[in-house]
Amino acid sequence: MPHINRLYFWFRNYLGKHLPKIYNFCENRKSVIKFFFAGCFAGGTDLILLFIFHGVFKWPLVLSTSLAFVASFLVSFTLQKFWTFRNFTQGKAVGQFILYILNAFVGLNLNAYFMHLLVNRHHVWYILAQVIVSVSIGVYNFIIYKSIVFKTEKNENKREQKTLGTSTGDLA
Repeated sequence: MPHINRLYFWFRNYLGKHLPKIYNFCENRKSVIKFFFAGCFAGGTDLILLFIFHGVFKWPLVLSTSLAFVASFLVSFTLQKFWTFRNFTQGKAVGQFILYILNAFVGLNLNAYFMHLLVNRHHVWYILAQVIVSVSIGVYNFIIYKSIVFKTEKNENKREQKTLGTSTGDLA
């Protein structure tokens, strides 16, 4: 995480110095923006590992896809828990991971259902339908993660994670 922290602080300082209006806009919507970038990073991890496993190592497609998915799922959970929602409670990690998996299963089924509905019943172009469904499920996921999976109780302190090279803690 120290590399992500350095990149984040560099970008944050650049915006604050050169584009203060954009900085203020982003600062007020920090968790939504982090959620989006964490999802993009996890998706990129999936694609890169799929290419490495199948394209470079020539492993079977199903095995490559499965391994890439598991790795990107772990990346997604870690970034969402510690970076996006700043939830450092270790005692709840197993339960949160189980909820995360269950929510992914629900999201997968919602995706299939709404794709069927939009494409087969309402004759929406499948690419446009997937964009609409993905954005909708992304909003749903954000709400579920924030209010249920990574919810911090009032008696829990959100401790600062120590990072290398920064004096203000981690990604505030």
